[in-house]
Amino acid sequence: MKQLSLDNLRTFVTVVDLGGYAKAGEKLGLSQPAVSLQMKRLEQQLSKRLFTKQGQRQVVNQAGLSVYKTAHTMLDLNDGIFRQFQPASLKGRLRLGIPSEFATTLLPSIIGEFGQLYPDVSLEVTSALSKSLLEDEALNGFDLVMALVDPATEVDGQVLLIDELVWVGDRSLAIPQATLSLVLAPAGCVYRSRVISKLKQQTRQWRISYTNADLSGITAAIKQGLGISALAKSSVPEQLDIIRHHHLPELGTIKICLLSGKSQHPQASGKLAEFIQSRLAQSN
Repeated sequence: MKQLSLDNLRTFVTVVDLGGYAKAGEKLGLSQPAVSLQMKRLEQQLSKRLFTKQGQRQVVNQAGLSVYKTAHTMLDLNDGIFRQFQPASLKGRLRLGIPSEFATTLLPSIIGEFGQLYPDVSLEVTSALSKSLLEDEALNGFDLVMALVDPATEVDGQVLLIDELVWVGDRSLAIPQATLSLVLAPAGCVYRSRVISKLKQQTRQWRISYTNADLSGITAAIKQGLGISALAKSSVPEQLDIIRHHHLPELGTIKICLLSGKSQHPQASGKLAEFIQSRLAQSN
């Protein structure tokens, strides 16, 4: 018996509600190619086109609108079942520590839905470098910490994903053939350390042209042509492109981990951990 994916239906409904793949991906924490793939799979299952291309946009057609109504009902029933059995005692204040790039790309897709399901849980988010978040004193100040860790480093937490480190930039801007300009976070950033370590193994000249701890600042600098940077593949924002070039060394992998601090609300903390793990899996 054929079964539709509720994840695909949720993405489809979000695309229709927001009027585009990019906006839906931003809300759900998915890349635009991931949204496109989910829509393609849904259309293949139904053997029916749900969108019509108008210029550069995919616009829902009559068949899509018919599916939309039923999909909305199915998702409401699914979410209602979970709300029905959700313990009423889930409340409290959760403190989440998270790297800036994931606060920008992953967190927005979590906050709205988590808040709807658990309205009595307030979320306090702190963005910082993983190195700072993992310090003992800092870790004890959070219920949950999401952090980037070198693959060789052991941590007392859950490994959510072993992700590829990739070069990011703007494809419309040429990479200089002489000196490579870099846009990086401050010292202590795992990306910065890996980039410098790999470049020191080569003979090519390089320089750090701009330093900023915030992803939005790094993105703006890259778009202004100040250089390229490196990120975990799952955290690359839509505004940036993954750059692969024979002059650029491979950067290897990184562990994305979730660690528990001293939480006074372990049940709520556990639910938030489930949300983070689910959204991170959907983004890959």
